[in-house]
This record gives sequence, structure tokens and C-alpha cells, in this order.
Amino acid sequence: MLNRFARALFTRIFTPVARLLLSLGISPDIVTIVGTLGVCVGALAFYPRHQFFWGTIVITCFVFSDTVDGVMARLSNRSSRWGAYLDSTLDRVGDAAIFGGLVLWYAREPDRYYMAGLALACLILGMVVSYAKARAEGLGMTANVGIAERADRLVVVLVTTGLVGLGLPEIVLTAVLALLAVASLITVIQRMLTVRAQALRST
Repeated sequence: MLNRFARALFTRIFTPVARLLLSLGISPDIVTIVGTLGVCVGALAFYPRHQFFWGTIVITCFVFSDTVDGVMARLSNRSSRWGAYLDSTLDRVGDAAIFGGLVLWYAREPDRYYMAGLALACLILGMVVSYAKARAEGLGMTANVGIAERADRLVVVLVTTGLVGLGLPEIVLTAVLALLAVASLITVIQRMLTVRAQALRST
């Protein structure tokens, strides 16, 4: 949902940044790699120490590289299958780091193992959501459906985690992780049913 409504806005915002980076001779691939490293540092250096607010700030500073590199590729006519592959692969790494950071913190809290379980469920199901689409496209079909796309999941978990770091009751994060896990599962099912319908029509 956020992908559809926010992409044009963020493209306009980050186009000047993309032009500047290109003028400095920086490639889109470098922006992709540095952005992913920044997200991983923010998630894995801060979240496991319960520094949710500052971790979210660091992650947010780098997460928009996912938009900037795409704008750079289009402006420089350097869009390629390699760039798309690199971007998609490192997106998964960044997502895993975010939820993995939460798992690492809550796994050390004996009375809150359920939080670690919810974060782990979000991590695993998020990977399956992405795989379901990628595998469909690899088979010549599409799976562009679902109520919990990547951007939606990231915005919700980052905003909530950051606010918990500022004092928002932790029960809110518990509810958000539970809802994200359920929404991700529903999205997986939606994509599987969509691909199944296409496969049956082609037989």
C-alpha cells in the first residue's frame, strides 16, 4: 500500500540527492550496499541493547537508500538486472537485521520469550512473503497482492519500536508484532492462491 502512494513523493524528495551523488561519481550499487550496512548496524548494534529509539533513528537514516539507489539508476540509465537483484537481496538482509535485533533483545528476557517468538515469526514470514513473489516471477507468473507488503511492515515496526524507545507501553509493540505476523501469513496465502489460479489457467 505504502509503495503505491509514497513512491512518487519520495522520488521527488530524493531526486536532488540522487543527482548530487551521481555528480560525485558514486554508483547506485554503492548506495545500496552502504544503506544496507547502515540498517544492519542500527538494528544489530542498538536493538539488542534495548536502545530502540536511537537504533530506529540510525535505521531510518539509511533505509531510504532503497529509494535513492533506484532514482540514481533511472537518472543515469544504469538500471540493470544485476542492480535489481542486488537491491532485492540486500533488502532481505536489512529486514532480517531489524527483526533479528528485536529477537536478540527479547530472547535474553525470560519473561518475554513470547516477544522474541513474535519478532522471529515476523522475520520468517516476511522472508516467505518476498520469496512467494520472487518464485512466482521466476516461473513467469505474478503475485503482486497482499495486505502486508515490505514497506508497510517496515514503517509500522520502525515507528512502533522507536516510540517504545521513548516510553510508549511495550504492549503496543506486542500487538503490532502479532498483527504483522498474522498479516504476513495472510499475504503469503493470498500470493499462493493468486499463483495457483494462474497456474490452473495455464494448464
